[in-house]
Amino acid sequence: MENLKIIVSDLDGTLLLNDAQSLRPNTCELIEKFLERGIYFVAASGRPYENLQRLFEPIKNKIAYVTDNGCQSIVDGKIIYRAKMSRELGQKAIKAITEHDKDCKIFAACSSTIYAQDDEKDFIKMMSEVVGFKITPVESILNLPEDYMKISIYNNHVDANNKFLKGVVGDELTVQTSGSVWLDVIPKGTNKATAFEKILDYWKISPDNCMMFGDNDNDKEILSLVGCPVVMKSAREEIQKFGKYTTDTVENALIKILEGSFKK
Repeated sequence: MENLKIIVSDLDGTLLLNDAQSLRPNTCELIEKFLERGIYFVAASGRPYENLQRLFEPIKNKIAYVTDNGCQSIVDGKIIYRAKMSRELGQKAIKAITEHDKDCKIFAACSSTIYAQDDEKDFIKMMSEVVGFKITPVESILNLPEDYMKISIYNNHVDANNKFLKGVVGDELTVQTSGSVWLDVIPKGTNKATAFEKILDYWKISPDNCMMFGDNDNDKEILSLVGCPVVMKSAREEIQKFGKYTTDTVENALIKILEGSFKK
């Protein structure tokens, strides 16, 4: 850990366990200790920027962000990278999944806001009040005033829908699980690692000097990239192989790193 320059962490299933919607009381304090040592922190999530800033409120202007599963990289409050998909491809994915799974709910993350169908009032209420997203209701997410960055599908058949949608748009878009009930569709070739690499270039730091905490399919690219990948003990079985280390909580690992006792 002597050459550690950046700590990057996923949120849901990693820093946020058991469907938590707020960080533990000591999380920001621990991250602050690393910042004081000159070690950067990057929040890498499928969540949007505004929501991540709310979660990290005490240190929100001191850390960097990979948002929307790699569609944006934000450093010092500046967007240094953004990926979008064509409107036609976004519409193709939405039409396919809604015809395949009538019970799924969808929101579309764009540059200015998150959109959801205005007739999905319960879904909008849940995403707004429980998760803390700012949602703009529209008559149809197939007809938006701006291009899609990410399409998120809330459903109870993640693995089956993942397989189905990859069969429909997998050659044109990236489809990946992003939690137990979420499936995300993003521009082809986009992932958390592509956005994180923009931050590495910005700071001129090697991935060998980075540590990543993750638990799911959308974390495997950064876990494969960094010198010190740490996988949650609660991670999906197929993700376990991407970690050199495991931990029950990110906070416990951070404490051990500070104490110099972190080990396999």
